Amino acid sequence: MAAGVLLAVAGCGSGGDGAPATASGSLEQLAARAQCRADIQTDAAELRQATCESGDRRYVLVTFENARGRAEWLDEADDYGGTYLVGGRWVAVGGREDIASLRERLGGTVVDAADRHGGGHHGHRTD
Repeated sequence: MAAGVLLAVAGCGSGGDGAPATASGSLEQLAARAQCRADIQTDAAELRQATCESGDRRYVLVTFENARGRAEWLDEADDYGGTYLVGGRWVAVGGREDIASLRERLGGTVVDAADRHGGGHHGHRTD
């Protein structure tokens, strides 16, 4: 399985900020790369969702059938606030420290719901 995970994450740029290339693949492949134990909560064609635990870190990992599904999910999730780690067809949701730690393994972009609602204003960020 490790070879499949390595193949799944090849090919995406890192953005030059020290983060790894953004991971891709199935929910199980992402969980393996994140080194977490995934407890599947939703297993549907359009999305799969699991709670993941890795040591003291805990977050929700969601994979989508396509990028449009991810975008629609993020639009709805904005109403609840939070910090997200966003990949091509996946999102992780958790506390700021959990997401920062996860980004070291999965790459992706950290997004605060406050920033998405603020129309580009970054007054709510506390990096």
